[in-house]
Amino acid sequence: MAKVAFLLADNFEDSEMKNPYEEVKKAGHEAVVIGLEKGAQIQGKKGTVAYTADMSIDEVSADDFDGAVIPGGSSPERLRINDQVVQFVKDLNQQGKLIAGICHGPQVMISADILKNKKTTCVAGIRDDVKLAGANYVDEEVVVDANIITSRTPKDEPAFIREILNKLQ
Repeated sequence: MAKVAFLLADNFEDSEMKNPYEEVKKAGHEAVVIGLEKGAQIQGKKGTVAYTADMSIDEVSADDFDGAVIPGGSSPERLRINDQVVQFVKDLNQQGKLIAGICHGPQVMISADILKNKKTTCVAGIRDDVKLAGANYVDEEVVVDANIITSRTPKDEPAFIREILNKLQ
């Protein structure tokens, strides 16, 4: 079974973390919450869920994971300014491992400079950023381009989760 990093900071979009996290675990994979600080309580923006960071970003290596999921909300904005988060995503990408981002999640991919010539989608608010990062932006519920999976909003979660689970097979 796969070991999947869930990259998380405060004010993530509740359902975009909760639903993929639970489905990945239900499918028998290991889901690890990676925060900026081990043991930190990480709150969702709607307050319906909170998680405790299993590990901090400075104690992980892409070699130990099969992929990463980046939920949206304001969390990606906080994650992308951390050099270790950006390097972790770059390393996963260099190894051809799964990187899945929904809503604002692709902001971390932009900072990791991994979207050039990739077909991708995201929440409408960052579509120009994605285009400026060299991606081919499309407005679709889920886009899979090699190892990268992107979706737009919570309504796209079923398709997003389906493609994550397909990749982890």
